[in-house]
Amino acid sequence: MDELLEILKETNSEVDFATEKSLIDNGVLDSFDVVQLVMKLNEEFDIEIGAEEITPENFNSAEAMWAMVQRLQ
Repeated sequence: MDELLEILKETNSEVDFATEKSLIDNGVLDSFDVVQLVMKLNEEFDIEIGAEEITPENFNSAEAMWAMVQRLQ
């Protein structure tokens, strides 16, 4: 999870990703951010995030992203 939080911090250092629960719903992350995150997560965790995984539910919080990463590993 710490690795994921570091990646998120690189995306936007002004957001408290540890507590934010509505990253997509509140517009904190836009589509460009999500595409960048998908590429970074694929590389960092050696996973393949398919188009079917790119949903607001999987990217609304760090916890949701971490759960997706663990499921895909």
